[in-house]
Amino acid sequence: MNGPDAEETLSALPQQGERDVETTLRPRRLAEFVGQPRVREQLELVLESARRRGVPPDHVLLSGPPGLGKTSLAMIIAAELDAAIRITSGPALERAGDLAAMLSNLAEGDVLFIDEIHRIARPAEEMLYLAMEDFRVDVVVGKGPGATSIPLEIAPFTLVGATTRSGALTGPLRDRFGFTGQMEFYAEAELDQVVRRAATILGIGIDAASSAEIARRSRGTPRIANRLLRRVRDYAEVRADGRITREITRAALEVYDVDELGLDRLDRAVLGALVRSFGGGPVGVSTLAVAVGEEPSTVEEVCEPYLVRAGMLARTPRGRVATAAAWEHLGLPPPPEYGRGDQAILFE
Repeated sequence: MNGPDAEETLSALPQQGERDVETTLRPRRLAEFVGQPRVREQLELVLESARRRGVPPDHVLLSGPPGLGKTSLAMIIAAELDAAIRITSGPALERAGDLAAMLSNLAEGDVLFIDEIHRIARPAEEMLYLAMEDFRVDVVVGKGPGATSIPLEIAPFTLVGATTRSGALTGPLRDRFGFTGQMEFYAEAELDQVVRRAATILGIGIDAASSAEIARRSRGTPRIANRLLRRVRDYAEVRADGRITREITRAALEVYDVDELGLDRLDRAVLGALVRSFGGGPVGVSTLAVAVGEEPSTVEEVCEPYLVRAGMLARTPRGRVATAAAWEHLGLPPPPEYGRGDQAILFE
């Protein structure tokens, strides 16, 4: 997706069905945002200071796993500043001209949100350096020896970048952000608040035990909590009387292959292959991906982070290794020889 219409195209994606619901559930102000207390406090100071000085705040980088609220915070920043927000993503900015067209259309004080900013193309990234520091871009007209660089002034703006891989950002880009917020996984109590807030907005009747059950299986991620709530609602409406109880919640999540710890079908497939086919490891991620019929990037980026955090999988120099907790979760005893070599440290 190239050209000056990249931002408008991304901003105008169909807002129907599930996407409509996601938009409805987004908090509008910092006071409504649940969780991330440290980031909220820091961000509140940055925004309030800028408001008092009457200038756009420093550029903001939000880093953390998917689904924790980075996009919501970007929209909140614009709302708190009473500013317009332009939304795009790193992969959409393949050429410097794409970015130049977008920057030239910004009004003073606007917020430019770039999701997956670590995937921005190098030419666009180099143009962004000058725009972030001096609010200017150099547009090159022509080719070869006759090419001319024309400086173009742009209105002061605030860039909000979001990334799931802060380590993939280049040093020069990272250094140009005045504030970096590191988003953390949510505690169960915070997810319980997220579920109850979403239930209120959607008009879903839910008791405390049910919201706690959904929160416990949401892998520390509000996006997953909201999605599970909607699936439990579907089950309750179709197979029960519409009321959500703990029994209904458990039955619904069983239908949708979400177990007691929040593992889904793919998570269990990865653990099952690691334990049953490879004796608990070590095994390379590419081999493991072939065994479950998925791309290595899916296993590495979607499954592994939670399995590691849940203490069921470990990364070693020789490959991935199942821990004792993984064998226990699958209801299998580890073999007698397990606990030697790469696995030994997992049983100390």
